[in-house]
Amino acid sequence: MIETIVLDVGETITRDDRYWHSWADWLRVPRHTLSALVGAVVAQGRDNADALRLARPGVDVAAEYHAREAAGRGEFLDETDLYDDVRPALSGLLKLGIRVIVAGNQTSRAGELLRDLDLPVDLIVTSGDWGVAKPHSEFFQRVLEVAQAAPHETVYVGDHPANDIFPAKAAGLRAAHIRRGPWGHLWADDPELRAAADWQIDSLTQLTTIIAD
Repeated sequence: MIETIVLDVGETITRDDRYWHSWADWLRVPRHTLSALVGAVVAQGRDNADALRLARPGVDVAAEYHAREAAGRGEFLDETDLYDDVRPALSGLLKLGIRVIVAGNQTSRAGELLRDLDLPVDLIVTSGDWGVAKPHSEFFQRVLEVAQAAPHETVYVGDHPANDIFPAKAAGLRAAHIRRGPWGHLWADDPELRAAADWQIDSLTQLTTIIAD
């Protein structure tokens, strides 16, 4: 029986379009160029921040992040960044009595912006809040603490095999892989991913079917 659903953020509940477009504009490189570089590092299994380093060799990503914030061009999220199925899916899970948590590799600022959207969830936390990021096992131990359910009663939902599915399973959780965004699409048919994921979905609304089963 499933008691808790925990969802990743980027390319699970939010689109990353604005994020990468804003970085391209800040670094003064064409948006298509940076998007293509993101795709390239994804295919190579590298950190997506490497796309920024390829676009601007020698760039100090952390320093540029703070410079953007100081210039008033930092992180921003609003309703248009959410996938269309997010609110109906989360509301449906809550109606079924499921505890719903959002927990991903984002900054504390991104967590604040997500909480400002008043999503129908029980809790929103980020790696920035916790001081530990996926795929570290401590992140998933924190997930289990806030899940308030046994590992086999908790499902982690995400698009990234190495950051979401594999470490969630290693921590004893159940896992649902969503075919969404570059990671979700690129790795969806990978045999290791298919073997590890308990479910593969194309929409968050399918989560209510998982619970019903």
